[in-house]
Amino acid sequence: MAVALFIAVPLGILSAIYKGKSIDVFSRIFSLLGISFPNFWLAFMLILIFAVQLKWLPVSGFDGFSSLILPSVALGLILSGILVRLIRTSMLEVLKMQYVTTARAKGIREWLVIIRHAFRNALLPTVTFVGLQFGGLLGGAVIVEQVFSWPGIGRLIVDSINQRDYPVVQGGIILLALMMILVNLIVDLCYSLINPKIRTGRGEQ
Repeated sequence: MAVALFIAVPLGILSAIYKGKSIDVFSRIFSLLGISFPNFWLAFMLILIFAVQLKWLPVSGFDGFSSLILPSVALGLILSGILVRLIRTSMLEVLKMQYVTTARAKGIREWLVIIRHAFRNALLPTVTFVGLQFGGLLGGAVIVEQVFSWPGIGRLIVDSINQRDYPVVQGGIILLALMMILVNLIVDLCYSLINPKIRTGRGEQ
């Protein structure tokens, strides 16, 4: 998720600011490719290029921080393709709002207008999407863990199913459910931080 946000946020913002320019064309092509490629295919390509050919990173297993790079990139690039399009669309809508025009008319620096006024309000649909996609990210992690032979919780659950070790399966599913609940709580907290008006009971006042 961190990889996806690290790529998608700046690319989506730049794509909206420079609409129709080369960076916008690049971001749309990147988004299309990210949506089109399955994560297991991308995982195999990353292994082929960076592990087999260039020998920069380990092929599989867990051997410190370097073993996390390829699986994280394989999952993050796919999700970032969707996030780039979402952030770009949200930014384009917000940049047309009256308060953005007013902020510019007051002489506020452009980067402050983009960050404080435009991007902050464009974050709401992005935060919602990230929370909803966390479950899909866990599902994709199961496949990526199998490809990289990485000892993650997804692989543990799959191996436990094959071995009919049902207590471990139940424990893994409960852990994933708790992670989903935690993510939803974090999303709700982010709503309050991004827009203070979104608070419990505020809509009734």
